[in-house]
Amino acid sequence: MSSVQIRDVRKSFGNFEVLHGVTVPIEDGQFVVLVGPSGCGKSTLLRMLAGLENITSGTISIGDRVVNNVQPKERDIAMVFQNYALYPHMTVADNMGFSLKLRNAGADEINKRVKRAAEILALGPLLDRYPRQLSGGQRQRVAMGRAIVRDPQVFLFDEPLSNLDAKLRVAMRTEIKELHQRLKTTTVYVTHDQIEAMTMADKIVVMHDGIVEQMGTPLELYDKPDNQFVAGFIGSPAMNFLKGHVRVNGVATFEGPNGVKLPLKTAPAASDGRPAVYGVRPEHFTIADDGAEAEIVVVEPTGSETQVFAKIGGEQVVAVFRERHQFNPGEKIRLKPEPSLVHLFDETTGKRLNA
Repeated sequence: MSSVQIRDVRKSFGNFEVLHGVTVPIEDGQFVVLVGPSGCGKSTLLRMLAGLENITSGTISIGDRVVNNVQPKERDIAMVFQNYALYPHMTVADNMGFSLKLRNAGADEINKRVKRAAEILALGPLLDRYPRQLSGGQRQRVAMGRAIVRDPQVFLFDEPLSNLDAKLRVAMRTEIKELHQRLKTTTVYVTHDQIEAMTMADKIVVMHDGIVEQMGTPLELYDKPDNQFVAGFIGSPAMNFLKGHVRVNGVATFEGPNGVKLPLKTAPAASDGRPAVYGVRPEHFTIADDGAEAEIVVVEPTGSETQVFAKIGGEQVVAVFRERHQFNPGEKIRLKPEPSLVHLFDETTGKRLNA
């Protein structure tokens, strides 16, 4: 196991720069998830760490060694791809042990490592099968087993669950996290799915347009997003945003669309009349007599909770309730955000204004 240091890394394709000085420290044994929308540079950064893309400038270190000019096979990393990339003519055991065979490892050593990986991943009964005889989840476990047998310093995962159905993705998330807890190997995981990031990571790195917007634990990003982009990306359903102005007249309030008044716990100094964006998560609404009037548009019951799409001051918001309510489209209800959980953002820069 080793730490990984990504320092001021830039990547250009011709005159087009896709990574703009990215710095990410990764501690020994940490599970770090790179997350962001398509095109943000997360997979490019992972491929540079793996040695599959050249670095334009900056340094990447694994342990105490700078690996900018080190060949992929000499970096002591193992990568699991979105595509399982299994050899169809080889059994599960042969697929898992093939990299060791290329290293000229002895047959006893290969069998020992393959059996150990098979025990970890519950693949023992499947070692004699071929990939065509396996389910999607089983194939993904074989791809993980192929990485485990190498006993690398760093595991790299490139959107490994995107080809699986929803139920299997949840199961595989748990398996990968349990695997990390058992092996404690430094892991860098790329996904565009913020739920995967929230449930699996020790540290999340949110990327956007080739820069790092914020790094932190899942709950740090959820509770204290640095800016409007992170606030809208982390959390499901996404945070609601309403444009308006801060009003301070003894008590801080927010004047939203069409003069709707919304509560604020505090307001930044000298901010009376300041244009701002009011952010509130769907789960932080309550129904209260002193709330803002909202007209229900659509109701989506999911069993454990109910999502309500409504309009406040003509702008659509989403509210989530775990309690059972009888909601009907067209009805009027009063929604009140919890003031201590409200976020306020600068309308121009998107930076969070309240502590």
